[in-house]
Amino acid sequence: MNNFNFSLKSAFSAAISVLLVSSLAACNPASTGASSDRQAEAPLAGAEIGGSFSLVNQDGGTTSDSDFAGQYRIMYFGYSYCPDVCPIDLQKLMQGLALAEKEDSEIAKRVQPLFITIDPERDQPEQLKQYVSAFHPRLIGLTGSPEQIADIAGKYLILYGKRDDADTTEYLVDHSRQAYLFGKNGEPIALLPYDGTPREIADEIKRWAT
Repeated sequence: MNNFNFSLKSAFSAAISVLLVSSLAACNPASTGASSDRQAEAPLAGAEIGGSFSLVNQDGGTTSDSDFAGQYRIMYFGYSYCPDVCPIDLQKLMQGLALAEKEDSEIAKRVQPLFITIDPERDQPEQLKQYVSAFHPRLIGLTGSPEQIADIAGKYLILYGKRDDADTTEYLVDHSRQAYLFGKNGEPIALLPYDGTPREIADEIKRWAT
């Protein structure tokens, strides 16, 4: 096992521990108040995930977290050269979002999907524009400098690193696999079931994005 994989597993285990503690705290009546409070019941309520960012979008302009004030946000981290999990996850997530939009037209106004690359070296705006357009017409692709990507990845508990494969000419990038739903003020709400069906994803979006 190389050092990166060991560090990846160790850090990810620590991140999961934080989420579990936060989830347990959210279920404690003494700390959450009324059980009817939707936000108090959110699985990730109180978790220290997220933060401000300012990145380059697929059109070459600047997109910041403040642009989505008052909107829910679906956030998925990956890269366009990913040969398997990223396109499959994005397809399911965006199919779920499309289904939710079909059943509730207001969802399109309330929820903004975002795709953040963890491979800024190759994922330039023009590459992202072609990529995100294949999944959903409103999906925004974001990139930036390696330092900017490292900063946002740290805030959102995303671990990543180039795979050291000497036998390949195109490198792969190992990365955490999470699909987040954030609230109107940028607060973490839930992990969307990226490995579920579009129906399950739509139901989870509609459950929280009210």
